[in-house]
Formats: sequence, structure tokens, C-alpha cells
Amino acid sequence: MPLLLQRMQRFAFGPGAVAHPPQASRAMHPAWVVVLASAWLATACNVPLWREVAALPGQGTLRGWGFALAFAVIVAAGNAALLSVLAWRWTLKPAITVMLLLAAFGAYFMLAYGIAIDASMLVNVMQTDVKEAGDLLNWRMVSTVLALTAPPLLWLYRRPVRQIPAFRHMAHNGMLLVGSVVVIVVCLLLVFQDFASTMRNHTRLRYLINPLNSVYALGNIATKPLRLDTNTLMPLGRDAQLGASYAGQQKPPLLVLVLGETGRSVNFGLNGYERPTTPLLSARTDLATARNAWSCGTSTAASVPCMFSHLGRDGFESRKANYESLIDVLHHAGLAVLWVDNQAGCKGVCERIGEVRTTALQDPVLCPGGECLDPIMLKDLDQRLAELPAEQRRRGTVVVLHEMGSHGPAYFKRSAPALKQFQPECTSTNLQECTQEQVVNAYDNSIVQTDQFLDSVLNWLSDQSDKAQTAMIYVADHGESLGENNIYLHGLPYSIAPDVQKHVPWITWLSPAMQARTHVTTGCLQQDLAQRRVTHDNYFHSVLGLMDVQTGAYSPALDMFAGCRQQPTGPLAG
Repeated sequence: MPLLLQRMQRFAFGPGAVAHPPQASRAMHPAWVVVLASAWLATACNVPLWREVAALPGQGTLRGWGFALAFAVIVAAGNAALLSVLAWRWTLKPAITVMLLLAAFGAYFMLAYGIAIDASMLVNVMQTDVKEAGDLLNWRMVSTVLALTAPPLLWLYRRPVRQIPAFRHMAHNGMLLVGSVVVIVVCLLLVFQDFASTMRNHTRLRYLINPLNSVYALGNIATKPLRLDTNTLMPLGRDAQLGASYAGQQKPPLLVLVLGETGRSVNFGLNGYERPTTPLLSARTDLATARNAWSCGTSTAASVPCMFSHLGRDGFESRKANYESLIDVLHHAGLAVLWVDNQAGCKGVCERIGEVRTTALQDPVLCPGGECLDPIMLKDLDQRLAELPAEQRRRGTVVVLHEMGSHGPAYFKRSAPALKQFQPECTSTNLQECTQEQVVNAYDNSIVQTDQFLDSVLNWLSDQSDKAQTAMIYVADHGESLGENNIYLHGLPYSIAPDVQKHVPWITWLSPAMQARTHVTTGCLQQDLAQRRVTHDNYFHSVLGLMDVQTGAYSPALDMFAGCRQQPTGPLAG
């Protein structure tokens, strides 16, 4: 037996392998460390993937088992190919550790919330602030990460790895890389028809291959500067001028843009939802709601820069440079602009004018536990407006109120105790601990809070009618999944995201004075927007059209108000 072991060592490690001391004789070749780590990553860390594969049609058959086995080998070989590039003396264990952590956290979030991982999801994670991150922490996350990382890491750091001369190490890594690629090709050829069909018809699977999904997404983010010039800001709307409606005006326009967060159109009573989630708005007859409105993305990081861009979703995704935003164009036109933020920032669209962050405010009622409810944005708003340049305010003002809205998973934190109409509600950030009814109750209570906030904004605007011609546009940045098909939260790749993550509420209110000023009537909008499809592509141009800002960046075809704009027949109303 000892002779057999010696021959095996000579075959695997070279002629001098048996000459090492006892401790060294226990050392494992780096290639075997990579193979075993890759097997763990492909199996234990890919439970979400194999759960989806098991649910595919025909998986109970011999052919189905053969496909699943080949798929598992492909995933393991992919991990091995990646690690073979990193399997050097000082980098092997750290590289495996990083991949295990990526896989463990990815597995948890895919299991707990049904998410899929791509570049936009990781950007959303990177831009999450401390408060949002705290909402995601729970004992299930800790236990899942420990279960997936502790056993292999204990084994890895207790196991000595054989040191190999540099050139031989390079040759072995090269053979491991080539061998991994050969295994992938052979397995693909064996199940090519089934594999191609599955990847084409079940696109979601490719975003569940863990941790290769995260590695690919990180690579996509890292190479973005090669595809997008992030150092140069292209000017936009420098030709902006105020239109004829400003000539001799008695009162300036005041437009409030409420940027909603995580709003599902189908959960708004105003849009036909069976629950009374918007009692105050539903009681009004002066609102126009677009029931067929769609977002630019499925996360704040994707949607907000896109909707404030002139490019539209397709152009924004394929752009080669960054441009100034709608906020800049309004400022170029000479209007006063204020951004008040109760969320994780304006994602760069307001950085040339600055923003007011509610995190700096202290209010024991509106900010329990340090997180503020949205009505905090109306506190001292008159004072903030008075601090804007007087000359710009005399022309007109645009205020953006960026809501916390219905941001999950802590939906129960998004509504005041007096507004919690639907009980029992889920009070856990691990939504799978609750029934779907409890999750929906907590979410719907947050919509009741939004209803109350929007009604307060409208009342505040009515109080300004003696000195301004007022209007409000509310639109959410994206929607949300509440457990349908075991998917929670948002941020899925746009191509595979369910409609509830993209179908958003869009509400417009124009005061009688603003209707007279713009020649756009609420009655016309109510009929026109009842079924017509609008998207975030319309947002940039609709705001410019409503504010009568003339610029080459404006496209009348994308102005959602253009169809209801009548030719003026008399003097402007005061």
C-alpha cells in the first residue's frame, strides 16, 4: 500500500513528491483544492438553481436527470476554469474565500427573495445606504451564510496546499483551465438540444448560476468605463428658453414632481384595486391617472437616471456618454429647482444643483428610529423655497420630492401607526417568515401612507394658489414583487422581470390656473390616459412641455400632455 501511494504521488506531483516531510506529504495539490471547491460551489451553493431546474418539465425522467447532471458538471467546470486563473501560491485560498462569500450571499438572497443577479442588481446593492442594508439583516442570512461558508473554509484553511515550482504550477493551471473547458464542451455536446432550449425558454436560469453570475456582473460593472465615458458630462439643453406663457405672467408656475418609490400600479385603489388603499385620492375628481404606465427599470439605480434622461430606455442603455439631466435643463432655462430626498439620493441627476436630505432632520413623530416618513419632506418646505434665488422663483419653480414610499423589505416601517388599515401585517424583513397576505397587508398600508402624503402635497399646493399656478406629477420609479411565484422585492433583469416590477402608478393634478396656463384640461387627460400606454420615456419631455421650456432636447411626440393641449383662445388666467 505505501508503495502504491508513492507511485500515485509521483504521477500526480512529480518525482520528488515522496521526499517531503510528513506534514508536506499531507499537502494537497492546488488543482485538487480547486476541483473540490468548485464542486461545493456547484452543489451546496446552487440550491436556488437546482430548485428551478427540478421544476422544469420532464425532470422526473432519465433524460431530465441526465440534463441536470450535465448542467451541474458544466457549472462546476466553469468555477474550476475561473479559479484555475487564480490558483497561485498566495491567491488560491483568498480567491476561493471570496467566491464562497459571493456564492453564500447570492444563494441567500435568491432563496429568500427569489431575486436573480445581474449588473443592475449589484449596482443597486452598491448604492444601498446603511438604513436599507440594516433592513435586510436577519438571523436567516447569518445562518445561511455560515452554513455555506464555514465547512469549506474550515477545511480549506486547515489543509496545507502543496507548493509547486512556478513554471510547473503555471503548466498545471493551464492544463486545469483547458481540461475544464473540454469538460464544458463535452457536456454541452451531450445535452446541447435540451440545454439550448432550456436557456432560450427559461432565461432566468442563467442569472442563477452562482457565483459565476456575480463574477460576470462585477466584470460588467468594472468594464463599463470602456463602453461608457464616465469622465465626460455631455451638455444638454443649453439652448433652453422659457416659452410664450411666461410673457407678462401674473403668477409663476410651481410644479411638484413626486418621485415615488416601489409603487405597484395594481395596488392603487385609484387604479381599480379592490382594496381602498387610496381613499383620499379616490375621493377627488380633479386627478388624471395613467393606468397603463411602465417604468424604465426595475430598481431605483436604473430607473431614476433613465427617467430624467432625454434618451429613453433603449437609448439610455446603449449610450456611450453621460448627459446632463432634466434637472439641468430646467435650471438652464432659468427656473428655480429644489430636490428634497427621503431616499438613497438622486442617483446623480441633481448633483449640479444639490439636494436636501431628510436624514439631517430630527422629528420624533415623523422620524421614529431615525427613518423618516415621507411627510417630513413638507416640513419647512416654504422656508427652503424662500432660500432659492428670487429671480429664478419669479420665473417659476420645480420641486422634486423623492419618497421613501414602499421600499422593502421593511414595508411595516413605511406607514404611521394610525394608517395601518390592513391587519395583520408582516413585521419581519425576512418576508418568507410571513404569509403572503401579511406581506400584502404591510405593503398596502404603505400605499395608504403614500395616499395621505400625496393628499398633503395637493393641500400644500392649494395653499400656494394665491402666489403661483400649481401642478403635481406623481410617478413611481419601479414596482415590486410581493411573493408571486416566490419572488419578492424588485431588481430582476428587465427582460425577465414580472410586470408588477415594471407597471407603475402615474398621477397628474393640474390646478385650474395651470390648466388655463398650459391649455391642458384635466377632463381631456382623464380620458386620454385611461388606457393609453405611457412609459418613463415620456417623463422628460412631458415635464418640459408642461413647464413650456423650449429646447432642441424636447420631443413633442413623447410629451404625454401634447394630445390634450389646445390652442390658446384668450389671456392667461391669474
